Amino acid sequence: MKQILCLSDQPWSTVPTRTQQLMTRLKEAKILFVEPPDKQYRHPARRVRPDLLVVTFPPVPEAREDQRLLRLLRTRKLSRYLLKVMERHRFRKPLLWCTSPEQVELLPAIPYQGLVYDCSQDWLDFPLEWESRLVLDSDVVFAASAGLVEHLSPCSDNIALLPNGVSYPMFTRPDTECPPLLRGINGPVLGFTGTIWNDLDLAPVIHAARSMRHCTFVFVGRREYNPMTTHLTRLPNVMLIDHQLPVDIPDYLARFDVCLHLMRQSDLGSDIVPNRIYEYLASGKPIVAMVYPFQLEHFPDVIYAAHTPQEFIRLCYKALEEPDDWLVKRRKEHGAAAAWSLRAQEVAQILSTNGLY
Repeated sequence: MKQILCLSDQPWSTVPTRTQQLMTRLKEAKILFVEPPDKQYRHPARRVRPDLLVVTFPPVPEAREDQRLLRLLRTRKLSRYLLKVMERHRFRKPLLWCTSPEQVELLPAIPYQGLVYDCSQDWLDFPLEWESRLVLDSDVVFAASAGLVEHLSPCSDNIALLPNGVSYPMFTRPDTECPPLLRGINGPVLGFTGTIWNDLDLAPVIHAARSMRHCTFVFVGRREYNPMTTHLTRLPNVMLIDHQLPVDIPDYLARFDVCLHLMRQSDLGSDIVPNRIYEYLASGKPIVAMVYPFQLEHFPDVIYAAHTPQEFIRLCYKALEEPDDWLVKRRKEHGAAAAWSLRAQEVAQILSTNGLY
């Protein structure tokens, strides 16, 4: 059985990350999933799947690029811990799966037979040299968007485009029920699922809620501090619902008449399609999305793309009046093509072609 040592940039979560989605679907592989440093590292390894163990790196001090001694001490501590964990679980020269440029510093200490780098975002906070070294050393590189492929291409000619995906069966199940919190709503519901980040531009929805008073605007998800949230809470036709389990999100989408996608300031210049879009597509519901000027529009055949708050309102009305069932079918086709199971099959095929799986 193939052994995979996965160094994750995010902890194992009840809201599965891209890395979790892929690791849980790779067949015939024994996987050791290593979370970022945390004080809970002394806890025993967690078996979340029959052949998937989760362990945690020990806490280490933060260190800037120019703090070489501190970075050396940090790397030594993480390396020693990782080697002990590998020995304890009998991982000998596994396929090493990296998810962050910072992990390049661990490579000299780890015995491995092949190296994969899965680039899921533009790592602006890390020195470019780190990612360049990691890409140069990698046997295969996966990139979440065409822009990332272009960004990484000077360092490798073995880069595969691997966009984000969706748990398609969960978002297309026929037994959805209207959540209790939404049962008393009369009239159209326009909804957003996901975190309200501190830099999420809420202005289009604020304008829309003020204009479309016969509609209810629902936000489902975790909330960071966002100065515009206070304007939302003052509107009588806006509901803010706390974080829900992933398995319950399809119930909310089933009640939405229109799904909304908003932009963060950090999204400027990014062409990565977020998981939220694929979830919306799988539901088949009309989607109205804000896009920045000169930004690539995702799925322009089935998503209403707005560039201004005024256009956002106009397209919300248009989406509510959408008559064509063909658009519903086409959205579901896009969602089906993005199923995480298919993404994992593609990963396995590419790795097998390169003799790594």
